[in-house]
Amino acid sequence: MEDFIGKHVVVDVEGPFVYLGRLHAIHDKTLVLKSVDVHDLRDSTTTREVYVRQARVHGIQANRKTTYIRLEKVVSISPLEEVIE
Repeated sequence: MEDFIGKHVVVDVEGPFVYLGRLHAIHDKTLVLKSVDVHDLRDSTTTREVYVRQARVHGIQANRKTTYIRLEKVVSISPLEEVIE
């Protein structure tokens, strides 16, 4: 994951959240994202995949300056640029 530092990433976690932002750092127990869109999928009618694809096309709409995500909750992480439109 160190290769992703400085890049915009998609972080899928256990539960109904998806995080989109610039990976700033990786610590022992957390990922640190900057300029982050923290999206609760319970607040919309769209699916995770549709939401992420829209962010790929239209850009990340940040609603947090910094977010810390516990590594134990991370299911996957990938560069936003690798999301297939």
